[in-house]
Amino acid sequence: MKNVVLCGFMGCGKSTIGRIMAKRADLTFVDMDRYIEEKEGMTVSEIFEKFGEARFRELETEACRELSEQENLVIASGGGTLTFQQNIDILKSSGKIVFVDVSYENLCERLKRDTRRPLLQVENRNETIARLLEERLPVYRRAASVIVNGNFNSGVVANNILGILR
Repeated sequence: MKNVVLCGFMGCGKSTIGRIMAKRADLTFVDMDRYIEEKEGMTVSEIFEKFGEARFRELETEACRELSEQENLVIASGGGTLTFQQNIDILKSSGKIVFVDVSYENLCERLKRDTRRPLLQVENRNETIARLLEERLPVYRRAASVIVNGNFNSGVVANNILGILR
């Protein structure tokens, strides 16, 4: 196995869990959104604002291709990355996809003050979370090699994933 790809809804803890996993397993952590930001020289919000979601999704697919060519990575994918089959195929070819499953209630709590995610900068955030979660959950489940309960402390979730993958 070359890489571990964490997927799940925004706010599920992919980045935090990924950093912990990488440190404990002596791997390199990559947050896909940060990777795109560094490459493009602007934030995800700025990319959405200037070029739209479609362009951001193209950049996301490019990032999937580039990262899948590397090894020994723990990759925190963006919340919408795996809503595209080509990204699933690319990332599956490079390792295991782990779905970090977090309840709607916990996601709403974790995201209630978020100002970074463009899709959540709307009047009724919880309705948007519910709608997107309904669309994305089946996709995450289909894409995943492994599903873990992400409703716990990030360190516990990281240990659970590492234990399953060993």
